[in-house]
Amino acid sequence: MSCVDPPAIRAARERLGLTQHRLARLVGVAGGERISRWELGLDEPRPDLLVRLATVLELPPADLLVGARRDLRKLRYCAGLSSPELAAAVHVSTRSYVRWESGAWVRPPSAEILRALARALNVPVGAVCDALDLAEHPK
Repeated sequence: MSCVDPPAIRAARERLGLTQHRLARLVGVAGGERISRWELGLDEPRPDLLVRLATVLELPPADLLVGARRDLRKLRYCAGLSSPELAAAVHVSTRSYVRWESGAWVRPPSAEILRALARALNVPVGAVCDALDLAEHPK
């Protein structure tokens, strides 16, 4: 399931008077077709590209994401990190991290790992705990 909001990308691009092709060049991706696919919801930018896209569009990355709830995936996207990058930053396996993000974990991360996640995501520990709770108890 995508967490990127296609209409938000289009609205921000149009607000700045940019063509899809011009936005693609500013973000550093090949051709306006990529931007078109993002705006149509057929594809989504990688986390690092989402951060670049948000910068070019003069928005915080969170403004390009669906919904107000900040689950782990949204926190990771806002930090511009892939799952393997975040897992490496906190010294856990990608598989363990993906389980936390999806809510398929048996035991929550230790307090030390929660602090490491918070540092890597540049958010308070409480935001990480709330994000884990969303994964465990989707609403």
